[in-house]
Amino acid sequence: MKDFTLEYFTMIEQDAVDYAKTRIDFFQEDAVLTCKEIGDGNLNYVFKVVDEKNNKSIIIKQAGPVARISDEFKLSTDRNRIESEILGLQHKLAPGYVPEVYQYDPIMNCCAMEDLSNHEIMRTALLKHEKFPLFPDHISTFLVNTLLLTSDVVVEHKEKKALVKQFINPELCEITEDLVYTEPFYDCPRNEIFEGSMEFVKETIWNDKKLVLESAKLKFEFMNHAQSLLHGDLHTGSIFIKEDSTKVIDPEFAFYGPAGYDIGNLIANLIFAYANGKFTIEDEETRDDYLNYLVTTIKDVVNLFTDKFNKAWDEKATEQVAGYDGFKEYYLDTILRDTAAVAGLELLRRVIGLAKVKDLTTIEDREARIRAEKICLAAGKTFILNRESIKTGADFIHVIQSAELTSLKGA
Repeated sequence: MKDFTLEYFTMIEQDAVDYAKTRIDFFQEDAVLTCKEIGDGNLNYVFKVVDEKNNKSIIIKQAGPVARISDEFKLSTDRNRIESEILGLQHKLAPGYVPEVYQYDPIMNCCAMEDLSNHEIMRTALLKHEKFPLFPDHISTFLVNTLLLTSDVVVEHKEKKALVKQFINPELCEITEDLVYTEPFYDCPRNEIFEGSMEFVKETIWNDKKLVLESAKLKFEFMNHAQSLLHGDLHTGSIFIKEDSTKVIDPEFAFYGPAGYDIGNLIANLIFAYANGKFTIEDEETRDDYLNYLVTTIKDVVNLFTDKFNKAWDEKATEQVAGYDGFKEYYLDTILRDTAAVAGLELLRRVIGLAKVKDLTTIEDREARIRAEKICLAAGKTFILNRESIKTGADFIHVIQSAELTSLKGA
């Protein structure tokens, strides 16, 4: 058995079993442990350790020194500390909406947490066209509680600045700055573009100087606006879900940034689910029903966030100037503006950039995939350019519907 107390090394499955036996006070003495590495993300190693005798299980998540998606990304393993600490904070701010963390190990750069195997990754469920009517209520509560309640509106300013320092995350932020804000807007060698979409990308994205300029403005706002403690990567692959429960996972990109980043990221990934459903569900009645469900979900996420944000502001704000007439409305408008912009950035980068989503890549019919990607690209561009005027759930849906018409041109 290897020594887990001396220095870091990347674990394999047997190591995780030994680690669970010796370093985690969770299993009974007579436990019969098995392990499977289940990580399918871009960065980490995730081990599910099961006590086959007593029917107990745990997740051990370890941060490696490079990203699994590419050795080009050299990463600080401190991101595991950040994830553990923010999950603890989010558990206090939004109880019930994140997994429980049992311990963090700074030597092995791993954490042990609640096993959510009775849930399903939301992206996987949406690809099977499942419905979750309670999700907008759950996620809007999570967003308001984690974004507003970590801002200067509520938190004493020196305490908030200490949190900014605690969650500084330069390596992971650099990935976002590159993959989301920079590389999709020029012919970067690291981009991976479906050949059928290449001309549309060149004509409508790379050759649009106004759009490229707006992306630069947004990049510097992202880097310099320490507004709220973000999840930093809130997409449907970072959510475990079942009919009556929503659990947000994987906040290792967490840092202080513009609050709209988390909301926009989520909205974009619901749009990916919409694009998938539109081009993979063959029965017309079933397809229309599912698309209507996703339209309602997107509207409700935006509108419920707005309603709950206003209520929480009135109940929780401590900052003196927060009570000035019109300031709350101004502040919320900036969040919704950033939400639209980030929805656009996420739509573009998942089509153009390195990290893809299965919602699009699993569309088997070539022409259908091209149409789906055009919808995402056209919507993304509009969200960025028209971000000042997109404020309601209905506004977001109007952009999607307009993009569907754009995708037909030249089809």
